[in-house]
Amino acid sequence: MSARITLATARRVLRQLRADHRTVGLLFVVPLLLLTLLRYVFDQQPLVFQHVGAPLLALFPFVTMFLVTSVAMLRERTSGTLERLLSMPLAKADLLTGYALAFGLVAVVQTSLAAAVTLGPLGLDVRGSVALVVLLAVLDALLGTALGLLLSAFARTEFQAVQFLPAVVLPQLLLCGLFGDRAAMARPLQWLSDVFPLTYAVQGMQRVSASAAITAGLVRDLGVIAGCTVLFIALGAATLPRRSA
Repeated sequence: MSARITLATARRVLRQLRADHRTVGLLFVVPLLLLTLLRYVFDQQPLVFQHVGAPLLALFPFVTMFLVTSVAMLRERTSGTLERLLSMPLAKADLLTGYALAFGLVAVVQTSLAAAVTLGPLGLDVRGSVALVVLLAVLDALLGTALGLLLSAFARTEFQAVQFLPAVVLPQLLLCGLFGDRAAMARPLQWLSDVFPLTYAVQGMQRVSASAAITAGLVRDLGVIAGCTVLFIALGAATLPRRSA
């Protein structure tokens, strides 16, 4: 890998994003609108919003980055851009790391905005530090980015890339512990939940929301999220085809 090439890739991706106003709206505006909508859906039940608000700060970056990166990488392949890039001194690891770096910077802005609105005007109360909330949300966004880059290798069209959302993301969403206690699930579902990375993303946000202490469980959640991100990028570099057949 080359730091110079990786940074050049990140700059190229950021320039492309800046020119795509719809994607910018999806990344920065839509999460704020959805969080605001949710706050007023439970206007007469503030405890419900306090329960789900923090985990949603983990889910929205994960889902939006998954969608954007999987489609963006697929376009690189179908347009022939990826094949031309890889004919130059550019390794797949440089490309994917550059994508992760670019979307990591986007995630910092996205999660900072979402945290500012949610913890400010919307009145979400978390006992942990705001910095830790943003850190977790950024790691979750990077996790979504890495998973999107990995799975884009198995899609030939944008429609197929989007199909991974219900196939891969929704099962994790249902089993992550947001909608019910994981301990009350059937044992096979508990085992499945234990291997889903989104479980640790939501669990980490729940810990930060409930306590200001940095516990061993929280450190484990952070480690699992970071480890899965690195693993997905490595697997993506190993499986990414130069172009769609």
